[in-house]
Amino acid sequence: MKALRWMLWGVLAIALAAPALAEDRAKGEESTSEAEATLSAIVRVRTKIVSGARTAANLGLQREGSGVLVREDYVVTIGYLVIEAESVVVTGADGKSVPASVAGYDHASGFGLLRLLAPLAGKLLPLGDADALAEREAALVASYGGREGVSLAHVVSRRPFSGSWEYHLDSAIFTYPAVMDWSGAALINVRGELVGIGSLIVNDAVGGGTPSPGNLFVPVSLLRPILDELIANGRRAGPVRPWLGLNTEEMRGRLFVTRVSPDGPAERAGLRSGDIVVGVGGDDVSSLAELYARIWSRGAAGVEVPLKVLQGMQVRELTVRSIDRLEYFRQKPSY
Repeated sequence: MKALRWMLWGVLAIALAAPALAEDRAKGEESTSEAEATLSAIVRVRTKIVSGARTAANLGLQREGSGVLVREDYVVTIGYLVIEAESVVVTGADGKSVPASVAGYDHASGFGLLRLLAPLAGKLLPLGDADALAEREAALVASYGGREGVSLAHVVSRRPFSGSWEYHLDSAIFTYPAVMDWSGAALINVRGELVGIGSLIVNDAVGGGTPSPGNLFVPVSLLRPILDELIANGRRAGPVRPWLGLNTEEMRGRLFVTRVSPDGPAERAGLRSGDIVVGVGGDDVSSLAELYARIWSRGAAGVEVPLKVLQGMQVRELTVRSIDRLEYFRQKPSY
């Protein structure tokens, strides 16, 4: 295992130095130094979640993962690590830990943004062109831990992804093989640029039903247009998507409700686990992508969403008054 890690470290050093080698035959020592600098952007993120948090049952009260320095004093990570956080500690590559605050969260993409409350050493990792990352292209997955946290992966699929928690990406990045420390990990291209943030482990990275354990990364092309807005306002500008508090899974061409958020809009409207969603308004739906498209097209958060639901042997029409998902979260105490 140690030999494998060293091999991967060599791959990182060579990949980052490739342009320089082509131009002026840069020395191996310089390659290693550049690789070290790149990995200094990867930090450890630990959060303590507020008492009574809505997300505690699924995500726990203590969370840990990685993040990436992308702006002076700002770290991007995956949002589920930081939502409903009471306190945040960020540890740099040199082992120094500093407190941080949640600067922003974007449910549509899944990104979370932290603001460091004290200086932390580390190189800022530039955002690369995630859209140019092609299938079969090699990339590096870097989680906190320096050389020990580096893994070589390949992009095996670029395709839409719909999560059961009212979440959809038009072009997620799927890599193989799977890494275990995926939460907030950096996906780095051969130019040493950040192209994705780790979100999930999946069993079908290749797609098409082929068993292939891998990881899903959120492309940074979704971060570029909203980063300044997250820094300035804590969220993206413009209308907020309606949220129902509904977890749904596709099974045999049907949409089964697997969970409703306690005291959320869907539960208040009468939906329950085991129901089958068959339509939104006058439109039939049979996939998560269709369901979300129909809901989100009805307007911003606060809009009423008419659902057609099979409960037992009866089809019922239920109207759910949507909300902004951030309104559902427990806030950090102000005292």
